[in-house]
Amino acid sequence: MSKVIVTGSDGQLGKTLTEKAVALESIISFDFKTTQELNVTDPDCIDEAFRNSQYDFCVNCAAYTNVEQAEKTPDLAFKVNAEGTKNLAEACKKHHVTLIHISTDYIFDGEKETPYTVDDKPNPINEYGRSKLKGEEYIREILPNHYIIRTSWLYSKKHGHNFYRTVLQKARDGQELRITDTQIGCPTDTESLANFILEDIIGGHFPHGTCHFTDGKAMTWFEFAEQILEENGLTNEANLVLDRNYRTFAKRPRNSVLSQSRTAMK
Repeated sequence: MSKVIVTGSDGQLGKTLTEKAVALESIISFDFKTTQELNVTDPDCIDEAFRNSQYDFCVNCAAYTNVEQAEKTPDLAFKVNAEGTKNLAEACKKHHVTLIHISTDYIFDGEKETPYTVDDKPNPINEYGRSKLKGEEYIREILPNHYIIRTSWLYSKKHGHNFYRTVLQKARDGQELRITDTQIGCPTDTESLANFILEDIIGGHFPHGTCHFTDGKAMTWFEFAEQILEENGLTNEANLVLDRNYRTFAKRPRNSVLSQSRTAMK
């Protein structure tokens, strides 16, 4: 039986993994840790959690994901996404644990016209992307036994604060939805990513390295909003407005479509 610790289990992906763990309890032993229970920025806290636990895998769902706020407080983003990841990598090396780390499409600048592959050179244009890339670099320097899974536009239909749930709530409340179509990416359901981690990664179907995983369908944020409304029967009721003048504090990649390189590891 594999023994798996999941950090950041109070986030949308962590909660999805928690739900799926029930059906796997006969073959996988899970230890779910919220950000309060396991502070990844504290090496002593991590070492205490790993000591004598004999984990086989660590799924790192702990992350600072507020892209806008990361521009204003980059030190905090780097503390969690870079240094926190480094702490986990060092603990995994010390205790012989395979690290499964969730990274992002935002490590790319968005200037490429075609989908990004695992071999494309990262060039983040915001602090969030820079902090996540630094976390990746620490892992590769420290720990041979790792999986870095880059995903994009991650959302849960049931958990957390995300684009899907925000669009749905605003539509139901009768609020105007002003959505841009100037960015393109691949929305990814936490259900899909959780299945990939549990079935394909922990199941041992791939060698160690970096991979890209998304739900595979490229679209703009506006098209994603249309899809959400259609799925929930709200197309005719919602006030959806195309806003090409939408501005954010953080720069965001124009194209962050990731290739489906699930087997192209490096």
